[in-house]
Amino acid sequence: MADAGTNVAAGLFDRLEAQKSDALLQLIALCNADPRGEKIDVGVGVYRDAGGGTPILRAVKAAEKILLESQETKSYLGSAGDARFVDLIKPIVFGDAAASDERIVGVQTPGGCGALRLGAELIVKANPAARIFVGQPTWPNHAPLIECAGVEMVSHPYYDRATHEIAFDAMMSALEGANAGDLVLLHGSCHNPTGADLSLDQWRAIAEIVARKGLVPFVDIAYQGLGNGLEEDAAGTRLVVEAADQALIAQSCDKNFGVYRDRVGSLFIKASDRHGAGVVMGNLLSLARTMWSMPPDHGGAVVRIILDDEQLRADWRAELDEMCGRIRAIRARLAGYDERLAYIDGQNGMFSMLPLDKDQVLALRKDNGIYMADSARINVVGLSDESVDRFARAVVEKMDG
Repeated sequence: MADAGTNVAAGLFDRLEAQKSDALLQLIALCNADPRGEKIDVGVGVYRDAGGGTPILRAVKAAEKILLESQETKSYLGSAGDARFVDLIKPIVFGDAAASDERIVGVQTPGGCGALRLGAELIVKANPAARIFVGQPTWPNHAPLIECAGVEMVSHPYYDRATHEIAFDAMMSALEGANAGDLVLLHGSCHNPTGADLSLDQWRAIAEIVARKGLVPFVDIAYQGLGNGLEEDAAGTRLVVEAADQALIAQSCDKNFGVYRDRVGSLFIKASDRHGAGVVMGNLLSLARTMWSMPPDHGGAVVRIILDDEQLRADWRAELDEMCGRIRAIRARLAGYDERLAYIDGQNGMFSMLPLDKDQVLALRKDNGIYMADSARINVVGLSDESVDRFARAVVEKMDG
């Protein structure tokens, strides 16, 4: 009997197909293995300071100390996570006026990825035939997180690499072909991978089509505060959520609090009415229970402590403004180096796509120890102050052939 059982188990796993390694993880491994002291990593999407380090924010360190000294139990919180954390994040995303809107409910999630996947599972549970319109290019993990849950993805143009501009007319034409109840995936700010954000007028146009056609926005807001400011970066999200009868918003604290490895996020749902919101909340809790049971507490508790303390909140806002300012300064330096890079200064957040092909990207890796995605997406703030000029020179040399 033991032998038979062993054979069945072996046969089960023998059916698995080999998987391609994640491209970003491969890039990290290649960079780590490179012995050159002046190598540059602009592939990984983390904030780096002037010296090239990824610091822990002062406010986070202070909050962790408070948590260490005051936490009295590690007992379970439940599938909704830290309710106070969710309550404090809600007005940051939606504004103070929406904080009391009973149509909007939320739960804590393991980072923005957890929020996106939970949202996708909720969509499929509500409508197994659901479709979501997704602009291209988009964050590479959007498809695995959403499509693998069973949501049909409908691609449409978003960014024109030749002009470095949003293909807005093509995007709107595609959305005109959507049906009532279809979803549209939107980047709240700091578009990943292009850095090309919708203008407020463009957000208003999308809000109008959402309301007119009965579409459901699914907003991924992972970089709030790193584009033009905390309030400014939420303006578009607030417009489409207000216009929509129903909406989903996947939010992340990983970037704007610098708590990447602690995986801190939330998923908010706007329902048609208060009763519907209650039904949605019950389904969110049921789905979360089957996925991760309950989210990790440490990072959410740290963010909650910061937002609940006037002094820590002010210090966090000051640090966030410093990070935003550094991103803007690096963009300006790159843009000023060559007229073909001037568009970078008009974009937002951590990412941009360089006018390079894959061969040029690989040549930069081989000749200069510069590591970026094959698509030529770069994390502009992956550059230290010292490496900006060296990076820009190498890029321009490859552009010149």
